[in-house]
Amino acid sequence: MAQVSIIIPALNEHESIGHVVGEMPWDLIAECIVVDNGSTDGTGEIAAKAGARVISSPRGYGAACLAGSNAALPGSDILVYMDGDGSDVIAGLPALLAPIERDEADFVLGTRLKGKREPGSMLGSQVFAGHLVGTLVKLTSGFRYTDMGPFRAIRRTSLESLGMAELTYGWNLEMQIRAIQKGLRIREIPVDYRKRIGGTSKVSGDLRASMKAAVRIMEVLGRVTFGSHHTGKS
Repeated sequence: MAQVSIIIPALNEHESIGHVVGEMPWDLIAECIVVDNGSTDGTGEIAAKAGARVISSPRGYGAACLAGSNAALPGSDILVYMDGDGSDVIAGLPALLAPIERDEADFVLGTRLKGKREPGSMLGSQVFAGHLVGTLVKLTSGFRYTDMGPFRAIRRTSLESLGMAELTYGWNLEMQIRAIQKGLRIREIPVDYRKRIGGTSKVSGDLRASMKAAVRIMEVLGRVTFGSHHTGKS
């Protein structure tokens, strides 16, 4: 059985992180790493009390994911990423891992658009953005993604082959595009999604955050597809 590390980037998620870590299926995973991304509300302390291994990373979603990946146990074969706000449903983990464990895939993306979504868990703008980016990626690569959701699993060796560099919210998209470019075996599976337990989304919480994330994602799409090297700082 493959060894699994779960990596959760978290910024000011004190209302939800204890619940998220408390739901971990410890019989399926070797560790849960919470990457405290500059929290000021005790997120790291709560996560540690709930049983997570907590590390700190400079601000930036991608920076946190990269730090967690580098900190994973040496024996971990599969890295799983999920959010710390309680929106990802951990019960979907076995289905997420199965294609990799059966050697049918190297990268498995949980698509929220094909799973059961709690009303209000995704904004219309998020659904539209997923469709738009999926269409643009298909036009440039030939592969059609249906989502850019955070809940995903990848072989550690496959991740290391991608040369990930994005430090911001574009991390997920960079992984997806580079997986195509590297010829990884990619699988999408439906995952359920619910409203965040508390707090405000750093991406879709307000118009300014949404616009900033949208611009950054389009920059990442251009950079990774056509070869620019700017990685962002926030």
